[in-house]
Amino acid sequence: MKDSAYRVHTTCRLAQWRIENLSSCTYRRSDPFKIGLWNWHLALEKNKVLMLKLYPEVSNLTRDNPPIASFSIRVLSSVGDRKPLVHPGITDQQLKSNDDFVWPIDVPLTGKFIIDVEFLDLKTSSPKGGQPCSIWAEGSSSRRSNSSALCGLRRMLTEGIYTDITINTSDGCVGAHRAVLAARSPVFQSMFSHNLQEKEFSTINISDMTVDSCRALLSYLYGCIEHKDFLHHRLSLLRAADKYDIADLKEACHVSLVEDIDAKNVLERLQNASLYQLPELKSSCMRYLVQFGKIYDLRDEFNVFLQCADRELIAEIFQEILATWKGF
Repeated sequence: MKDSAYRVHTTCRLAQWRIENLSSCTYRRSDPFKIGLWNWHLALEKNKVLMLKLYPEVSNLTRDNPPIASFSIRVLSSVGDRKPLVHPGITDQQLKSNDDFVWPIDVPLTGKFIIDVEFLDLKTSSPKGGQPCSIWAEGSSSRRSNSSALCGLRRMLTEGIYTDITINTSDGCVGAHRAVLAARSPVFQSMFSHNLQEKEFSTINISDMTVDSCRALLSYLYGCIEHKDFLHHRLSLLRAADKYDIADLKEACHVSLVEDIDAKNVLERLQNASLYQLPELKSSCMRYLVQFGKIYDLRDEFNVFLQCADRELIAEIFQEILATWKGF
């Protein structure tokens, strides 16, 4: 059984080390105690004055992501009516080694006393170089809540729990919940608010989508779409986002389509950028074709494209070509 003289009692944010007597000891270190993500030590070292130290235990976590601590610390003596010794407090100090926090105590401590440390906050550095994040921030509980809520929505969709609307696609049908659809799309909300077919017969006809694309759309609306499904159905999702006024989905598709433009898809994406008014995608496609000279590698495809493209878009392309040539 471990010696109780080295044991630190803890709650979630409070640590107490109860010292019976230092006697002739010149150094004493507590057993490790866990607060937050780290194991900690308290240590007392007698020299000319008594030094009190608090530091995290050496580990890979401490080395790679040392705690940034805010805490108050005090020493309570059982002798007489002596008032507790109170440190002014530490705010957002990074602690890596046993020398990062040292409190010299020049008052002799005899008999029983308690070292009391209250951790006010513990932060970790952001891996992206931003502001340090508190491990006890309210966001952690809200993220857990959001995760549980999304799991519930996923089950509602995948297990068909109390579905109350049927969507008919070009090659099948799928069940959904009108409350979710209405909350995510003002167009769906309008359908269910007026005496339209969708409200009367509890069905929606989406004949320009396959059942797989529709399932991808629903997965996005319910917050549970897989990335590979999103990539596979991007253009169908973009059309649906524009048709049903789902702004966040339209922007997600816009950002994603900009990221992997190549010779095989650039003309189709340019057409969609013009059709759905996606300025960044349009400008990226134009730059790829004209400034990087890929238009010469796609002469046959580009000639076919010119035969069916919108006149205004064709004019923009030639303006881009002329502006680029002028720059040489």
